[in-house]
Amino acid sequence: MNRSYEVMFIVRPDTVDEDLNKLISTLESSVASAGGTSKSEIWGKRRLAYKVGKFNDGIFVLYMIEGPDGAIVHEVERRLRVTEQVIKFITVRTDEELKRLDKVKKLRDAKKKISAMPAAAPAPVTPEASAEPAAAPTA
Repeated sequence: MNRSYEVMFIVRPDTVDEDLNKLISTLESSVASAGGTSKSEIWGKRRLAYKVGKFNDGIFVLYMIEGPDGAIVHEVERRLRVTEQVIKFITVRTDEELKRLDKVKKLRDAKKKISAMPAAAPAPVTPEASAEPAAAPTA
């Protein structure tokens, strides 16, 4: 069973595009050698919510990994830890979340089917004898 992960990492803002592409290709080659697949998206330079080290800005990269086990992610995280250009990273396993969302969607669809079915005809309403005594006219 393949697991999917998303790794978001932030690179120093003064990193040249050439160095960033080299870092990404190094990560891709390590994932490929371990039997996984990967895809990356460079989001560009953005302002950080708080100062990290001495940096207020950073280049954000989203790196998606699919592989048979977690050893691939451990290797990618190890490489990110020792790379001087990377100032922060976080890894999230996304396949469990997708399973949960599919389950919620199936439940929602099942509820829609039940509510869309025609309701049983309501029992006829018969007027019942009034349990309250008639009010006596007051003079």
